[in-house]
Amino acid sequence: MTSSPCPEAVKAGQIAARVLAEMRDMIEPHARIIKLCTTAEKKIRDYGGLPAFPFNVSINHIAAHSTSPRGDRSEVPEFGLVKLDVGVHVDGWIADTALTVDIDGTLEGFVAATEDALHEAIAMFQPGVSLGDVGKKIEEVIKEYGLVPISNLTGHNIKRNRLHAGKHVPNTRERRTPLIEVGEYYAIEPYATTGTGTVVDSEYVYIFGNTGIDEPLQGTTEKLRLFLRKKYGPFPFASRWIGTKSEDIDLMDELKALLKARAIVGYPLQIDKKGRPISQSEHTVFVAEDGPVVLTKRD
Repeated sequence: MTSSPCPEAVKAGQIAARVLAEMRDMIEPHARIIKLCTTAEKKIRDYGGLPAFPFNVSINHIAAHSTSPRGDRSEVPEFGLVKLDVGVHVDGWIADTALTVDIDGTLEGFVAATEDALHEAIAMFQPGVSLGDVGKKIEEVIKEYGLVPISNLTGHNIKRNRLHAGKHVPNTRERRTPLIEVGEYYAIEPYATTGTGTVVDSEYVYIFGNTGIDEPLQGTTEKLRLFLRKKYGPFPFASRWIGTKSEDIDLMDELKALLKARAIVGYPLQIDKKGRPISQSEHTVFVAEDGPVVLTKRD
């Protein structure tokens, strides 16, 4: 097991950190969300990486999986929390990082809670430490702010070409969890809210992923299945990334057919069902023999 991160992972982390910092500076009331998404994804490519998933802009009670669909007219609101989540891969080596912007300065406690929880969690990422103990620390820090950690959203172990590679980093105390090992990569991502501490799936789905099922389909649906498999492989993709020159093809109908055949899977927007605001902070770390190396550290 290697004791230092591979160069591709380091580069992915540097790109992700740069893009996230630059996108943070673009957040202001009435900014078009689709413009934020497309700008971030272009920056990733311009800087030498590829998106590991579509750029996420999640507003207020939306926790995750929120990217613009084609033709999106939504804008950044005048107040509230905006979560920016960027994933980059370089030759399959992935970095995943996120932050929360408090637009008008009235919810700064949310941002401080997840930033502090993330900082404390990273400090614990030593070989041999239980992931459940990390979750306990995250929960303690967030509760010190009078907020609630979200228990059904977690950080995750990362491997080459696998954004979610098995182990998870809980945001609450858990028993009988695996130990942190030298050579592993993790995305650590605390979430805080005033809600119930759980999120639910909404009816909206703008991000999809290939499942690896090889059963052939028919006609245009089969051509789309093969195209998506070749183009995006194991990485999630946005519906707005897919285009067609034919007016006779209804793309959403084709995606529904692929979902029904289980050739792809959808990732619904995840929300607080009571509409309470949510904050998020995230870094990707490599576990060296002497402790964590933050790959997505921002200047």
